[in-house]
Amino acid sequence: MDKQPGVQFLGPEQRERAWEQLGTEQFDVVVVGGGVVGAGAALDAATRGLKVALVEARDFASGTSSRSSKMFHGGLRYLEQLEFGLVAEALRERELSMSTLAPHLVKPLSFLFPLTHRVWERPYMAAGFLLYDRMGGAKSVPPQKHLTRAGALRMAPGLKRNALIGGIRFFDTVVDDARHTMTVARTAAHYGAVVRTSTQVVGFLREADRVSGVQVRDSETGATTEVKGHVVINATGVWTDEIQALSKQRGRFRVRASKGVHVVVPRDRIVSDSAIILRTETSVLFVIPWGNHWIIGTTDTDWNLDLAHPAATRADIDYILGRVNTVLVTPLTYEDIDGVYAGLRPLLAGESDETSKLSREHAVARVAPGLVAIAGGKYTTYRVMGRDAVDLAAEDIPARVAPSITEKVPLAGADGYFALVNQTVHLGALHGLHPYRIKHLLDRYGSLIDEVLDLADGSPELLQPITEAPAYLQVEAVYAAAAEGALHLEDMLARRTRISIEYSHRGVDCAEQVARLMARVLGWGEAEIAGEVDNYRARVEAEIMSQAQPDDASADALRAAAPEARAEILEPVPGAVPSGSVRPLGRR
Repeated sequence: MDKQPGVQFLGPEQRERAWEQLGTEQFDVVVVGGGVVGAGAALDAATRGLKVALVEARDFASGTSSRSSKMFHGGLRYLEQLEFGLVAEALRERELSMSTLAPHLVKPLSFLFPLTHRVWERPYMAAGFLLYDRMGGAKSVPPQKHLTRAGALRMAPGLKRNALIGGIRFFDTVVDDARHTMTVARTAAHYGAVVRTSTQVVGFLREADRVSGVQVRDSETGATTEVKGHVVINATGVWTDEIQALSKQRGRFRVRASKGVHVVVPRDRIVSDSAIILRTETSVLFVIPWGNHWIIGTTDTDWNLDLAHPAATRADIDYILGRVNTVLVTPLTYEDIDGVYAGLRPLLAGESDETSKLSREHAVARVAPGLVAIAGGKYTTYRVMGRDAVDLAAEDIPARVAPSITEKVPLAGADGYFALVNQTVHLGALHGLHPYRIKHLLDRYGSLIDEVLDLADGSPELLQPITEAPAYLQVEAVYAAAAEGALHLEDMLARRTRISIEYSHRGVDCAEQVARLMARVLGWGEAEIAGEVDNYRARVEAEIMSQAQPDDASADALRAAAPEARAEILEPVPGAVPSGSVRPLGRR
């Protein structure tokens, strides 16, 4: 495996080289989908010594994997659904990521569970939390702690006194999902995987009765090539059925999309030292600290429209505000909202019409010789899902396939993280940055922090904050384009950073400055810079307008009208599949 310094950079030079490799080399495994499951499968396969290609039509984590509740958790509510195996598996993965695989990205987080019923609720919940603590083998977080009403209100003074009779404090975790997914993909590249975004699958290759690879199109240039692989893994989440249809093979399961909406409000709007989890009539509502903000969600409704851009509606936002305001001393209003985002859960289709009751277990199937599909599951169990997909794919690989070792493979930036945290003051003095800034960078890049700051050598202005998004340094925009595969302004503002939800201007006010920083790496001229800024502003305007609509259909129509940064295929590619069977992915 090639482990030379810098191999995990995913910049313009590596992108060009990757295209050449895709079209000329024979791969053991071709993974379709750059969400956390696809990235996890690519990392699993690469660390087994296999030759791997990972292709993504848009950007890393551009779908579900950037739009979660930002928790790497076991799924407390699944205990009530008696899904003990799922919870135990997720809790083991949570502990592994906190302690070994990604301690720079996955952080412990205190939660308050308000009790509202006397006599039965405390012992009932205590038993559940005891299971939760024991099943995960939680060494990195404290056990549950029971609180009186006064104790709970000291922890969360922003809650109404009559909203609880007591509380239980427990611990879970918080994670920047998009950054974590991108880091998994970069780690796969570090171990030799050929990783490429804006690379859309438009057809399947066949030899006799077996799938032998995919035909792909570069969404930036329109060029096409064929990628040969002994086995293809379909890890496209909510797009599983569409890719399955493109393969002309009958699937073994169907995936159903459930929409989850979150709102983001300033931290001072809710006075609490802890995250809060609230019961609702059908599910739970999370109030998660996120830097200087709270993330509040989520909803759980069926979605049958644009898979690429699920739209939040006025009804969704009303639901969230209505539920959380029942317990807050100072109610939240629309004016308090800095950001809104909507994502889709890829649920395995079941008999129930209620998506909140569909299983979060994952399924993996050998759909045809040379084609494996994986779907369902939870973000937290991405590593297990990737392992299971490669285990099944091994049947189609001629050479012997070694067992999975990803439980022993820290993600890029994890090695040395704890030592660097202890050197925060020294690092700050070395680079002329406040220790708070160094801590922020360590929690985003871990031990790759030197790679980031080295890009400011000779350009000290890059160590200044982005003017209208001062939580981030200018050098981070340069690094996103040079090393993290960011190809468009949207990639940087929505996923490499979370500026699009953390500032009330949603990234519009800093769009031009960030575009000019990215242009240093990507070679954009004035026309390209203006185009990127115009596209991003149109996207934000469409999202804001859609969030005022009463229903999914009207919100979807407004959101879908915004221009795309990536030119996805509109016409069939000759030789890929029969005429008329290719359409823009994400539109039903």
